[in-house]
Amino acid sequence: MDPIVLNTEMMVVLGILAFTIFLFVSEIVRVDLAAVMVMVIVGGLSYLPGLGNIADVSQLFAGFSSNAVISIIAVMIIGAGLDKTGLMNKVAAVILKYGGKTETRIIPIISGTVGFISSFMQNVGAAALFLPVVSRISARTDLPLSRLLMPMGFCAILGGTVTLVGSSPMILLNDLIVTSNADLPEGQKMAAFSLFSVTPIGVALIFTGILYFVIFGRWVLPKAKTRGDGTSGQSMAEYLKSTYGLKSDLVEVFVPEGNILIGNTLEDIMDAHHLYIIGTSYAGQKVIAPRNSTEILTPCKLAILGRARVIEEICDIYGLQVLAELDDFAEDFAATKAGVAELVVAPGSGIIGKSGQELRFRGTYGMSLLAIHRGADTMSYVETDEHEATRIGKVPLQAGDALLVHTPWEMLTRMRRDRDFVVVTSDFPEEELRPKKVGWALLFFLIALCLILFTDVRLSLCVLTGAVGMIVTRVLSIDEAYDAVGWNTVFLLASLIPLGQAVQNTGTAGWIAQQVLALLDGWPVWGLQAGVAVLATIFTLVMSNVGATVLLVPLAVSIAVASGGDPAIFALTVAVSTSNSFLIPTHQVNALIMGPAGYRVTDFIKAGSIMTVLFLVVSMTVMNLVY
Repeated sequence: MDPIVLNTEMMVVLGILAFTIFLFVSEIVRVDLAAVMVMVIVGGLSYLPGLGNIADVSQLFAGFSSNAVISIIAVMIIGAGLDKTGLMNKVAAVILKYGGKTETRIIPIISGTVGFISSFMQNVGAAALFLPVVSRISARTDLPLSRLLMPMGFCAILGGTVTLVGSSPMILLNDLIVTSNADLPEGQKMAAFSLFSVTPIGVALIFTGILYFVIFGRWVLPKAKTRGDGTSGQSMAEYLKSTYGLKSDLVEVFVPEGNILIGNTLEDIMDAHHLYIIGTSYAGQKVIAPRNSTEILTPCKLAILGRARVIEEICDIYGLQVLAELDDFAEDFAATKAGVAELVVAPGSGIIGKSGQELRFRGTYGMSLLAIHRGADTMSYVETDEHEATRIGKVPLQAGDALLVHTPWEMLTRMRRDRDFVVVTSDFPEEELRPKKVGWALLFFLIALCLILFTDVRLSLCVLTGAVGMIVTRVLSIDEAYDAVGWNTVFLLASLIPLGQAVQNTGTAGWIAQQVLALLDGWPVWGLQAGVAVLATIFTLVMSNVGATVLLVPLAVSIAVASGGDPAIFALTVAVSTSNSFLIPTHQVNALIMGPAGYRVTDFIKAGSIMTVLFLVVSMTVMNLVY
């Protein structure tokens, strides 16, 4: 191979690379703004004499229409569509059911699931689809998103090494092997890899990633309190206590078959014991905000709001079982789906002078009336330190009364159109779920998935087909689709593409490769293989993994032939190592999770540096043991 001589263009590109890394690490400006600045610099310098090869100015903004960027936009829309139907809530509920609410149990389930999914589809797609699920889990467990998204994102990247369709470098590998075989003698030609030939490597890497975060997560993950969407950070019990002085807990109670409460109404129990029953579950049918006249049938479960100590005493008397945590009602009373809100009776309202009982408040509005705040007084079923319990259902309402209600957010959104009330609460998820559209959402998700797995159609077109299908069938409106896109992620990735092309087109990448390989001259085969892996890792941080793979596979094959190594294993080393992208948020998955979790570049450096070393050690070990 002829030596590559360092020229002016290469030195300029190396300077831009150093400046980019400085901006990312120092975070003097936001990383998306830094990326846009670098794109402008690359374009501007290309107009200077002697620097015309740095960038094709006519294609400077082509990154915004690139396959990767369009794919990310479409996958974000698909994820929002699935979330809009309530499907992601159900997935989150299943994970919480088996994973509990502890970080060390939830991380393996989330990360393992995403790692498996990304084995058969693009890793950024798997991460984007699970982003709403993790957000829901964060809101329901009070675990910061920053503690959950990085393990999920890293395992999505690792999942791309499990099969030959998990990532673009893996898909390219066999084509590059065929091309390289043309220059090899008959006895050294490489055999193509099958779909699951690389599975031992990928499985070992995913397992390593999960163990890494379970064992060391408490030290390497950021502790910023970024929570899932839709909550203000205060639990219902905390809000009731701090705002209204109501010391209440939400408890789920099991009423066994043949219990003495059979035939009693909810109102009987609430009046007798100063409790508030806001949910019933009988024969698989749940009712939120049930009517006071509802009779108790057994076996059933009740969601009761009141002082935990009082509820436990009453359960002992009636032979009821207090559950340790919400079970049947966990999904319905999750902070992302329901919570406490405040309404004010509007002057001139038609309900003035009528009681909640007369209005059939629960049946009419689909929410439970917890308290009435009038002047300096608060009336509630639940006894406070200042006031005795009041049968608020029989209290005539007056103009200006502040009504404290427990409501599904969907019902509160609708209440804004009711002229009898003024909705005071503003900090709540104003989303209207569309469970009736779940069929359409799943159909177009499966269409997109099948196109990805079983056809040669371009990835961006596959996922855009699913996204457009969801919009046409009104799973999402077009405005909701625009809102679903993380534009900071789009600009970050699209703006970095010209820099990666400059590194490749000016020969800077080839020059760097030659310098590194010169340092490895005379090393044993395993040392050369490790050097190739490190080189691929460095290249994938500053250019696309596809570009790094195309550039380095022929070099790796030449090194293997010259040193007596297996050229196929060296080629595989490159394809695997281009997934070792954890140090900075230049990988699509890292860019995707950076905004929602509030990560900084230093967070990736802290957690990603160790992961990078583990990746190299595990992948090299498995390749040499298995192959």
